[in-house]
Order: sequence, then C-alpha cells, then structure tokens
Amino acid sequence: MTAVTVQAPATERFPRPRGLVLAMLRLHRSALWFWLMLVTVTAGTLLWATFPGADAAWAEYTDLGCDRPRPSLGCDDPGPANVRYQTLVTLGTGFLGILPLLTGAWAGGALIGRELENGTAQLAWTQSVTPARWLAAKLAVPALLLTVGTLALTLLHRVLWSSNSTLLGAMDWREWHDNGVFQVNGTVATAQALAALAVGVLAGLLLRRTLAALGVAVLAVASLVHVLDGLRPHLWPTETVTAAPGAPLASDGMVVEDGALTADGARVPFPACMGEPACADGTGITGYYADHHPASHFWPLQLAETGILLAVAAAATGTAFVLLARRLP
Repeated sequence: MTAVTVQAPATERFPRPRGLVLAMLRLHRSALWFWLMLVTVTAGTLLWATFPGADAAWAEYTDLGCDRPRPSLGCDDPGPANVRYQTLVTLGTGFLGILPLLTGAWAGGALIGRELENGTAQLAWTQSVTPARWLAAKLAVPALLLTVGTLALTLLHRVLWSSNSTLLGAMDWREWHDNGVFQVNGTVATAQALAALAVGVLAGLLLRRTLAALGVAVLAVASLVHVLDGLRPHLWPTETVTAAPGAPLASDGMVVEDGALTADGARVPFPACMGEPACADGTGITGYYADHHPASHFWPLQLAETGILLAVAAAATGTAFVLLARRLP
C-alpha cells in the first residue's frame, strides 16, 4: 500500500510590505481623506484664481481705469471681484504655509505618539513586523503622499504667479521674496513638509504620548521655519548697488543691508536728514548702498534652503531609527 503524503500549503508570511502599507492606510484613513480633500480644495482654489478669478479681477480693474497713468481715487478700494481674487490667492498660499505645522502635529501625535501610547505599535511588532519595517512604512508612505500633493500645489501656484504677474503687480501684491510667496513658489514647501514629518516622528518616539508629542512637534517645526526665514538672506552671496546722493537705488529685490557711504568708503547708517536738501553736504555722505538679492537669486536661495531642510529631515530620520533600536531589547 502506497502512502500518500499531503504537503501542507506554504504559509504566507504576514504582513508583506504591501500588507503593511495597506494596514497603515486603513488605520489612518481619516488623515488620508483629510489630506486628499485639502489638496483637492486648494488645487481648485488656485485654478479658479488663475483663470476666471483673474479675468474678472482684471476686467473690474480696467473698467475703473486703474491701469491708466492717473488712476482714480476709487482704485484704492477694490471691487468685489478683486476682493474674491485676493481672498482665494491668500487661502491657496496660506494652506501651503501652515502645512508644515499640520504635518508635524499629525506625525508626532497620531502617527507615532498615539500608537506607542495605546500599544498598537507593540501589537504590530508581534505580527512578524520588525520595528524597523514598521517605522520605515510610517515614514515612507506619508512622505510619498506629501511630496506628490505639495509639488502639485506648488506647480499650480507657480502657474498662478507667472500668468497673473501683471495683475499681481498692479494690485501691489507681495514680492517674490516675501516669506509666504517664496516658500510656496519652489521646492522649499515640499522640503518643509518632509522635515516636519521627520521631526514629528522623532518627537513621537521620544515622548510616546499623543498630546506631548503633538505640542513638541509643532513647537520644533515652528522654530525651524522661523530660524530659516531669518537665515534665508544669508544663504547666498548678495549683490551690491550704489547711487550718488539724490539718485534712486536700483534695488528691487530682497534688501539685506543698506545705508550711506562716506568719502573713504566706510558704511554708515542713513543720516537723520535723509531726503532734505543739502543733507549730504552737511554730513559728509558721498553716496548710498544696498546689499540685495535680485530675482535671479530665487533658485539659488531655494535650493540652499531646501538642502538644509532635507538635511534636517535625514538627521531626524536617522536619529529616530537609532532611538527605536536602542529602546527595544
């Protein structure tokens, strides 16, 4: 009699990377839907402002005669079309501005702190998921979603800024180097979101408490953004322009430092009589100077700040993996 050996089917190791990603998306589906909603609403806002909103605002602006050499006094009080346009542009720009704070708060509180506090992470580690794989998924999936969404909104904002430059300039809108505009017109917005994600994850691993990690992450991200805002003018060499007394300084970019010049070339503050007749004769001033960044410095400044933010993100990520490994047996 021949014995028949029935081989048991090979059990599939659970969870595979795909299963881990799906489990994480299911666990944080509320945050995923919230992110998709914000990206969709912001994209719609920017698109409306770029095309029909800008057309209506410009038509209203020209109907009032505000584009003429001598505009009327009514141009100081924009009409409803211009108010709607400015409101939507502000909302679209403002969302990208607060994105780092939202990302850091969510990463520190919900993504890491809450799971360590209620034991969800420890349960996952008993289901054939190593802590390193768990943390890698926690970082990789949100990083991918943040990068795709933020870059898409940045491109839409650049289209808005480039196609409506005449309208924005006529309405005395903000310059390219203002904090909000500079941040969302290049790669800095995406780098800020990635740095906030890494900092929030590190705060969650350090504190292991939802509210504490949320608060520390928001404070750390806000401090990082504030420090880089102040450091930005010094990330690239400036250009210097000079002018004789009575002549205007041709500095239409980001002015870092300005003042007056004496006969021996020394830099001194602007005199108190600035603008008065014969001011330069009585003070020994021979000219004026300004160290500034012209518009051509936009991308060098963008890439320098982006590099710093990505370095912060890499350092926080590496520290998070080391900390996780040292805290586990």
